[in-house]
Amino acid sequence: MSPLPFELQLALRYLRPKRTFVSVITLISIVGVMLGVAVLITVISVMTGFDRELRDKILGFNAHLRITNFSRRPIRNYQRLAQMVSSNAHVRAVAPYTMQQVFVQTEPETGDPEAAGQYLRGIDPKREGEVSIVPRSVVQGEFNLRGNRILVGETFAHNLGLRVGDKLVLVSGRDLRDIYNAKKNEKADAVIPDDYEISGIFDVGHYEYNAAFIFCSLATAQELLGMGQGVDGLSVIIDDPNKAELVRKELSRAIGGDVYISTWFDDNSMFLNALAVEKNVMFYILFFIMIVAAFGIMSAQITFVVQKTREIGMLKALGASSRQIMTIFLSQSLMVGVLGVLCGFGLGHLAVAYRNEFLAFMRKTFGYELFPAKLYLFNELPAVIVPHDIALICGASLVICILAGLFPALNAARLRPVVALRHE
Repeated sequence: MSPLPFELQLALRYLRPKRTFVSVITLISIVGVMLGVAVLITVISVMTGFDRELRDKILGFNAHLRITNFSRRPIRNYQRLAQMVSSNAHVRAVAPYTMQQVFVQTEPETGDPEAAGQYLRGIDPKREGEVSIVPRSVVQGEFNLRGNRILVGETFAHNLGLRVGDKLVLVSGRDLRDIYNAKKNEKADAVIPDDYEISGIFDVGHYEYNAAFIFCSLATAQELLGMGQGVDGLSVIIDDPNKAELVRKELSRAIGGDVYISTWFDDNSMFLNALAVEKNVMFYILFFIMIVAAFGIMSAQITFVVQKTREIGMLKALGASSRQIMTIFLSQSLMVGVLGVLCGFGLGHLAVAYRNEFLAFMRKTFGYELFPAKLYLFNELPAVIVPHDIALICGASLVICILAGLFPALNAARLRPVVALRHE
């Protein structure tokens, strides 16, 4: 005697591979469910990886809070302001900074110089390690900002062919005004910008940051930008980035005055919100793959009920109830769903595990860049598998598969024995 109820025994027997039209449809239905689950797991994991990786890069390169002047003028008494900020229980580190755009020109030994616009960030070398990962992200050279030494991003260095030891000319907005005035007034002395030596090349793992930023010491930036002893703002690190809004309110009440406090989410809200919306939209759009697969299960079950009409009549004549008949066909839908979900679960995890190898293969074989770093900002395709998302995908897919078999099962259960036994 088999320990399984006879409904499940019949469902398993009917699902055994046979060279029939119904078996082919059933196999296609399983493959459809498998592909739907695999695609959903892969896409949602990649979108989640994007979100988490982006947050990590943002929080590694930028502070949790930034304090600046409403008037955009330099903060002169930043030491006293830093002490007030540090007194908050949630604050872990505070560091001054300057950040303005400058004009950059290379000085190659041969050939014509190249030019670009960059963000110049002046930092305190002793404190920067407490508020960002830049000091720990130098991949060539060293973190040395003494004198006129600077750090450049790996992408920027690659684009302009720069190496450690090369020199750059940095021209600030003030220098451009002086050059314009010198040209306008022929008696004025010409302005000659200073040279700056590349002491290191950094890679923070974010394409945009590697391409757009140059670092120098705070004193060098103040001299170049003509800020005296002032700074553009303070970078603040707190114990929990998710408490940034709470800490901002506390600091606003404590500091008051003509200061503006922005959080890391404020500075990147548009991109982060767009990514969250895109993830949800992708989930709903791709879930239609499961609905298509469900129609395959429904068509297979309808055909199967028609083929097994006489057997259904015999079972009812022998005493099988309508509930038991319905259970047989619902069990078939459940088994198809379970097989498809399990195969999709494995295929999805396999695709996530070897995603970057697949991209490298496509790039090497066909020369096609499926994941351009310039567009997506990361050098590799990120992915994070969240158990909650996987449970939602697999559970919802299984429910869809069962519901797809409900209509054919109800029709089978309604058949009367006399009518079913007459069926040819």
